[in-house]
Amino acid sequence: FERGHIKTEMKLLDEPMRLKRGTIVHFAPDPDIFRETIVFDYRTLASRIRELAFLNKGLRLSITDKRVDPVKNESFMYEGGIAEYVKFLNKNKQPLFPEPVYVEGEENGIQVEVALQYTDAVAETLMSFTNNIHTHEGGTHETGFKMALTRIINDYAKKKGILKDSDDPLSGEDVREGITA
Repeated sequence: FERGHIKTEMKLLDEPMRLKRGTIVHFAPDPDIFRETIVFDYRTLASRIRELAFLNKGLRLSITDKRVDPVKNESFMYEGGIAEYVKFLNKNKQPLFPEPVYVEGEENGIQVEVALQYTDAVAETLMSFTNNIHTHEGGTHETGFKMALTRIINDYAKKKGILKDSDDPLSGEDVREGITA
């Protein structure tokens, strides 16, 4: 495509290439359309492609930068999906247990995946996505996760006698301290 119009018809690949699976996308920005900048930062693109590979477990995504010599090429694939993402995010932290907790489910046609791991950090690292889009400002899915996590931890603490009925419940901030999810 060029400026929204078909530049060339699709063509059938040679037999050896058809045996491979996947999609290859080549692009070059049109300076008449992208007037402010047509220089892309490799690290920014590679970071986003890595993130997409974490979010789509088992999917291999690659990036090749032919603007440099030698050509720079990276490939990302994570069989563990978002559980591996949590480990990646915690690489410079001290986890409190070795493997992230991972759950997935579906209800009313809505699929949900959650991976979390507590660390010795004070701050929380909470990242939520919808359809592979990072929802930086949260949303009802993130609010629901926070509320459910707080309720589950408080219920568990009461059931195990850690919290008495007369005690104030743990706050959401307390429950999320040190979490990566």
